[in-house]
Amino acid sequence: MADEKGKADGKEAELEIDGGGKKKKMMIIIIAVVVLLLAGGGGYFFFMADDSSAPAAQTDSGSGGESSGGDGGGEAQSAHVGTALYVPMPRPFRFNVPGAARDRFVEIRVQLLVRSSDNEENAKMNIPLIESTLLNIFSQGNADDLSTSAGKEALKQQSLAAVQLVMKDLEGHETVEKVLFTGFVMQ
Repeated sequence: MADEKGKADGKEAELEIDGGGKKKKMMIIIIAVVVLLLAGGGGYFFFMADDSSAPAAQTDSGSGGESSGGDGGGEAQSAHVGTALYVPMPRPFRFNVPGAARDRFVEIRVQLLVRSSDNEENAKMNIPLIESTLLNIFSQGNADDLSTSAGKEALKQQSLAAVQLVMKDLEGHETVEKVLFTGFVMQ
């Protein structure tokens, strides 16, 4: 009988240990869930607060530039205020350029930065003219200049000036704010 009582006490002790382990596991799971929820809430707050404060800061900096710009400066500044829209060129530009040692093959992928939906539509309507203008500018370069970052930057500036000139003649305003190279390969 004492033997049976010892076995019974052993089972109770075993059950108590198992029961305590289940409570510990349950507490760990609850704590982990609470930590994950807090982290998720903090991440949501961080990203939502960041997005909502950016347009306000952009608007403030744009209005400060307009007040100090003087006459006519407000129109140029208003083109810079707004959501950035990107108009991709449908095909990469592929062309050969002469180099000191040998000719090189170049492929450039381009997107245009515009600031309003009207400018986006104007750019999309005139893609063939913009492509022709860009290809003309690109093919005037040489491999030695295009192999340096300064040469690439100069090519961007020349491209922007040429596109803005063409769009100003056609639409009455520059339309394009920047010419961006999203891919540049030279072989």
